[in-house]
Parts: sequence; C-alpha cells; structure tokens
Amino acid sequence: MMSEVTTPQVRPARPYFSSGPCAKPPVWDASKIATESLGRSHRAKIGKTRLAYCIDLMREMLQLPDTHRIGIVPGSDTGAFEMAMWTMLGAKPVTTLAWESFGEGWVTDAAKQLKLDPTVIRADYGQLPDLTEVDWSNDVLFTWNGTTSGVRVPNGDWIADDREGLSFADATSAVFAYHLPWDKIDVATFSWQKVLGGEGGHGVLILGPRAVERLENYTPAWPLPKVFRLVSKGALAEGVFKGETINTPSMLAVEDAIFALEWAKSLGGLDGLKARSDANAAALDKIVSEREWLSHLAADPASRSKTSVCLSVAGADADFIKKFAGLLEAEGAAYDIAGYRDAPPGLRIWCGATVDTADIEALGPWLDWTYAELRK
Repeated sequence: MMSEVTTPQVRPARPYFSSGPCAKPPVWDASKIATESLGRSHRAKIGKTRLAYCIDLMREMLQLPDTHRIGIVPGSDTGAFEMAMWTMLGAKPVTTLAWESFGEGWVTDAAKQLKLDPTVIRADYGQLPDLTEVDWSNDVLFTWNGTTSGVRVPNGDWIADDREGLSFADATSAVFAYHLPWDKIDVATFSWQKVLGGEGGHGVLILGPRAVERLENYTPAWPLPKVFRLVSKGALAEGVFKGETINTPSMLAVEDAIFALEWAKSLGGLDGLKARSDANAAALDKIVSEREWLSHLAADPASRSKTSVCLSVAGADADFIKKFAGLLEAEGAAYDIAGYRDAPPGLRIWCGATVDTADIEALGPWLDWTYAELRK
C-alpha cells in the first residue's frame, strides 16, 4: 500500500532537476572557472580571444558546419529568437507552430507585435501538431523541443529541402542533446542555461546561409532596436559572429560556458552529451513504467523529450503538485520539479547531460514516498 512506503535512505547526491537554469556540470566548482578575463574589457585581446574560443567550442560540440555562423547575443534564448523574428520576418508569409507556452509566445509576437497575420498550427500539451500541414513557401517558426510540454519534433524529415521560406528553430532544450540536421535549419537559437548548465542572460543565434541572404537583402518595415541589428551598410555584421558582441557580455558567464563546453569535450563531445541525456531519460522512463499513478504527458515516445520530461500524476491538481514539489524540496531530494505554470498540473524533471543517472534512479523511491505522504 502507498501509505506503507518508508522514507528512503538514499537521496540524490545532486537533487538539481530544474528545467532552466539547469544543473551545473557534475565536475563544476566555482574555483575552477578561469578568471583572467574578468574585470577586463570584452574588446581587449583577452576578451575577444575568450569569446571567439567559446564560439569555436560551440561549433565543435554541435558538429556545426562551416556554412553556419554562431553569435552570442543578449536576452537568453528569448532574446535570440526575437532578434531573428524582428530582423527577418515580413519578407514571406509566416507559419507558427505551437504545442506549448514558448511556441505560443512566438505566435503572440508574430500576430500582435509584428502584425503578420500568421498561419497558426496548434496542438494541445503532450501532443505534436500534424507537421505535414506545414507550407514551406512560408517562413516557419517552431520549438524543436518544447520545454514546458516535453514534446519534441522527432527529426528534421518534415522540413522541405526545397523550401522557399526559412526554418526558425527555437532549439534551447535540444542543442547538445540531439543530433540536429543543420542543413534543415536556417535559424536556430538557444541559451547556455539549458543542456550546458550555464548561466542565464545570454542567448546564442545560429544562422545558415539562407538566413544571411535574407538579412542582407531584406529590410523590415519596422524600426529595429540597437541590440537587434545584425546588418551594417547592407552586409552582415560579421564581427558579431566572431565574438564582437552587440552589447557588453558577462565574461563570467562566458567563462562558465567555456568550462561546460570543455567538460563536454572531455566526454567525447555531442555523442557523450547525448549518451548521458539518453541514459537519464531511460532511467526516468523505467520509473514511470513501474508506477500506475505516474505517466508521461507526451504519450508518443517518438516525440517525447529526452531533456525536459513532463509527467502526469493521477488525480493531481495544481495545489497537489505544489505540495508534492515543496515536500521533495524540504527533504533535499529534488528541487524545482513542479510543471510549468501554463502547463497541465504535473511534474517536470530535467534529464539533460549535466544530471547524473544515479540521481534519477535515486529519485524514484522519493516520488513514491511523497505521493504516499500526500495521500494519507
């Protein structure tokens, strides 16, 4: 009986299961962060060198082809994606896909802020819309991995090779966890705070050649804030993609990202990161499969996230989930695992590479204990 479950004796060694900011790499220690660039101008040789090194490491870890440029920009993933929208949309009709809160945010931006009257293709939380409905004569906006629903696109096969429009992928919970088909992606954005376990506030913008062509040959009808401007005198501001950031970056955050990227390289790069994430997701899936009261919000394994895994708890409402997460936090067994505020009441457990599989496994008995305690 659930009421007979005893308090587990083993706690996760690192109970950090938040879906952003996410757990730091397991070897992380503040004393290990390089500090030589701190207190220096980011325009000084040391600042430029470290920013360029960070970009080079990202390219190597992502297995990104030379055809694509990488820039560090302000405003986390949100800032990076909005920069892409405001600078490139308007040249063609727009289709927006939404199956969770961040996708809905891009719908709002396209419809209410930029007033582009987009075609909107939606699905409920836990579901993926019919990707065959997408018209690739349009620019298409989508989240590769829906952080708040635990639903991802299974691959890039649905993205047309002969597309006329651009593909805009909000990929913040996907990069460094999946092998992404870069030939299918014209624009991608992410934040260090997800799979790398880095600090928030900085976004990364990746541009393919078709996106660069759009930037250099199209001028939006609306004014652009300085922090969004990627073109100077009709040409791409190449310096942005070599570490000459538009605004002042936090070199501490940059050094923290470098630490995470060097850790990733020590694991074997993307393959090593993906293997850790896959193992974590498999361990959590085993926990779910062994409990009748626990289920995946994303029913289809083919479109289920391997990073931000969202779970449904039988009979739970928002108040029950709040108490559930609060009790686990009070016990030091799991931090920040309540589902996103706009999602159906449930749990959300990060399974990205910075989490250790042993900690996922240790979480199972604590979920049992908490469920039993709240049902007494």
